[in-house]
Amino acid sequence: MDRKQIIGMVVMLALMTVYFQFFAPEPPVKPVVDETTATESAQVTTDTSAQNSVQELTAEQDSMVSAMQKERYGLFAGFANGSEENIVLENKDVVIAFSNKGATVKNVELKGYKTFEDQPLILLDKVSSHTEMILQSNYKPVNVSELYYTATQESKGDTSVIRYRVAFDANRYLEQVYSLPVSGFQVKYEINLVGLDGIVDNQDVKFNWKNDIKRYEKTFKESRSKTTVYYMPIGEGVDNIGSGDSEAETIASPIKWFTFKQKFFSSGLIADNQMSSAFYSMEANEEDTITIKHAIANVILPVGDLKTGKGKFTYYFGPNDYKITKQVTDGFEENVDLGWKLFRFVNKWLIIPVFNFLEQYISNYGIIIILLVFIIRLILAPLTYTSHMSMAKMKVLKPEMDAIKEKNDGDAQKTQQETMALYQKAGVNPLSGCIPMLLQFPFLLAMFNFFPNSIELRQESFLWAHDLSTYDSIWDLPFTIPFYGDHVSLFTLLMTLSTLAVTWTNSQMNTQMQGPMKTMQYMMPIMFLFFLNSYSAGLTFYYFVSNVVSFGQTALFRRLVDEDKIKLVMEENRKKNVNKKKSKFQQKLDEAMKASEEARKTKKKK
Repeated sequence: MDRKQIIGMVVMLALMTVYFQFFAPEPPVKPVVDETTATESAQVTTDTSAQNSVQELTAEQDSMVSAMQKERYGLFAGFANGSEENIVLENKDVVIAFSNKGATVKNVELKGYKTFEDQPLILLDKVSSHTEMILQSNYKPVNVSELYYTATQESKGDTSVIRYRVAFDANRYLEQVYSLPVSGFQVKYEINLVGLDGIVDNQDVKFNWKNDIKRYEKTFKESRSKTTVYYMPIGEGVDNIGSGDSEAETIASPIKWFTFKQKFFSSGLIADNQMSSAFYSMEANEEDTITIKHAIANVILPVGDLKTGKGKFTYYFGPNDYKITKQVTDGFEENVDLGWKLFRFVNKWLIIPVFNFLEQYISNYGIIIILLVFIIRLILAPLTYTSHMSMAKMKVLKPEMDAIKEKNDGDAQKTQQETMALYQKAGVNPLSGCIPMLLQFPFLLAMFNFFPNSIELRQESFLWAHDLSTYDSIWDLPFTIPFYGDHVSLFTLLMTLSTLAVTWTNSQMNTQMQGPMKTMQYMMPIMFLFFLNSYSAGLTFYYFVSNVVSFGQTALFRRLVDEDKIKLVMEENRKKNVNKKKSKFQQKLDEAMKASEEARKTKKKK
């Protein structure tokens, strides 16, 4: 490098140094940012983004829900959203809550009754009971009990009315109407399909009711055995599906009414016109000690009735009280179990009227039972007297009958013939003692059905019994005796002892009963000791009082019956009947006995 090049590079370096020192632009200054402000700014950006995302997602979900509702409810999809609200109606006897979701009954309380634990008696609630109505719309089933209805309330005289509507417009709507009078256990129920011919198909409507029946009584096992479904087909008698732990039945014929029938309470539906058909079932879980049975009723309602103003029904939520149920509809009183036809007849036309008459003037049911015993015994006194007279006559004839038996030792046919001839001459009918006793049996067994099923005795106390509708326990055993139970019922003990005493007294008069039969008659009271230990205290108390009265009647009849006079009457009858021919009945009886004896001898020879 020459001298000139070196001088040039020095001059350029000097110029660059002066330029950058005095004339070059200042470098850009980095702004100072507050960390809090930066964070908030970032958060705002993030929130805005998230909000936009949520809004987009919500809109998408709403769209999906709307599509699903349209698919599920069809033309009714517009009524699938809402908030549930309850309306409570109350009268003298019941408190009922209704919901606008489905226009259904949600809760029923019976005001005049308590559970065995002294709690309010809730016959059904939203957990235990569920109803649904399914109709066909555009060829698809729609559960209109999932829709939200508009409710209006009004009063018609002393009746409170709730109208629930799903309305497309003023002339097209689905309506469900409930009417509760000022007293009683019946709720009028209407279903109206107004102007919905293009919306609701002409197919019958399904009405489904699931009911987990609650426990209200102390005796769980008995309550379960008494719980079933009662129903009445139109033009037929009342029937039930059975009381086992698993029962089901399909009824193809039209039905007037059905009930979930328990021992003392029922809930059911009654049609003004009819229900086309039904399926009923009852299922019990042995391990479940809270729910008595799980019940189902699936019935078909004629859509034509609902479209023409004939869809009228009545709910019954109330007691199985004969006075009340017989006012509901035909056959409804059979929810009160009064026994077979003959026993039911006695209860219906004698026992219940007398009991209700006494109930008007006496509040103590123990005293009512005592008076009922005296009244029934007075009515049956002629039959009892006839039976006692027959036994007295047999007692007078006993020496002669023993003589005949001794004379014809081993010849049963001849002994029987001569004994019958003795009866005829003395004017004694050997059946005159049995027939009056048989005639008293319907009254005895009618009580067997009346007392355990009489709701009037429920939770009524007398002496040591706290509840005359169930057993009276004076001692709870720490173990269970087969066929007896885990407690001792004092009324049952007293009934058994008094029955044994009455049996012994009658056997002293009854000379016809001999041999093993005389011993067997004492077995029945012992069997009743086991069988009735868990039955109604009212029943066993009635039998005990009845036995005490029997002692008094027997003592009275013995004073009235003069055996010497009976002997004189028999002697006069013998004189009158010396040449009297045998009756046709006696002749046929003799022929039958001869044939039987000949067959026995022939068989013995072989």
